Amino acid sequence: MAFSLNKILLIGNLGQDAETRFTTNNVSVTNFSLATTHSYKGKDGNWVNETTWHNCVSFNLSDYFKDALKKGKKFYVEGRLTKRDYTDKEGIKRYSTDVFVEKLIPLEASGSSDSNYSQENSTSVAPDTGSGEDDDLPF
Repeated sequence: MAFSLNKILLIGNLGQDAETRFTTNNVSVTNFSLATTHSYKGKDGNWVNETTWHNCVSFNLSDYFKDALKKGKKFYVEGRLTKRDYTDKEGIKRYSTDVFVEKLIPLEASGSSDSNYSQENSTSVAPDTGSGEDDDLPF
């Protein structure tokens, strides 16, 4: 058996408030976008900021995180990359690269005693999402 590793570590800011939906098996699926910025000096000597957006998917998040994942907040995200394709409502085949979140840590004090709160997902695979009735959800 060959050894392989699929791990991504990100620190960035949320681009919008997280959205949580439930599958037919009552599994909560929370989606959010995280922006990371890479800075480098361009050919002209000026600094250039390059932002990359990451689609993040988390299963069965605690209520604390469902409330804390707000636009602009800084988070540490650890997970694994997944690639998938799906057909949208117009019948067009789409492709997506997502981060399945395994660990999530807020990096800004929220003013509460939970500022060091983190959540770790012990499952390495997505839970069974049911009969496929949620196929229009891109995750």
